[in-house]
Amino acid sequence: MAYTRREYMGGVPAVRISQFEMGNVRKEAEFPVVFTLKVKNRVQVRHTAIEAGRIAANRVLSKLPLESYHFKVRAYPHVVLRENKLATGAGADRVSSGMRRAFGKTVGTAARLECNQAIYTVYTNPNNAAAVKDALWRASMKLPSPCYVDVEKGLELVH
Repeated sequence: MAYTRREYMGGVPAVRISQFEMGNVRKEAEFPVVFTLKVKNRVQVRHTAIEAGRIAANRVLSKLPLESYHFKVRAYPHVVLRENKLATGAGADRVSSGMRRAFGKTVGTAARLECNQAIYTVYTNPNNAAAVKDALWRASMKLPSPCYVDVEKGLELVH
C-alpha cells in the first residue's frame, strides 16, 4: 500500500528534483519529434535517482541550442519511504529497542512506476535525434530498472 498521506506524518523530507521542465518550455506542441524514456519493469525509483537522471540528461541536452528542445520529467515521487534505524557497535543492545515499535522515520520519497510508464520526455527537432537518444540513455543508467527509448511522435522523421 502506498504511503502518501502527508497530513498524518510528522515531517517529510523535501523532494530533491529541482526542475521538472527545461529548455524551451513554451514551444512543446510545435516540435515534430517526441522521445520518451520508459521503464521495462514495475519499479520504485527514489527522488535522488530521478534527479541524478535529470542532471545526466540535461548535461548532454544543454550543449544543444536552448530553443531546440523541451525536456520534461514525467514521474513525481509521491510515496514516502521510512527506515527503522538500528544501532550498531558496542553497547547497541542497551541503546536500541530492536524491532519493537519499528515503524521508522521518514527518509525520502519515491515514485512507483508501472511497466512501460514514462519517466522523461524530450520534444525536439529531427536533427537533434542522436543527442537526445544519448541523453536519455545516460539518464537510464541512473535508474534501477532497465529502460528503453520510445519515439512517440515523428518516427518517420528520425529514421
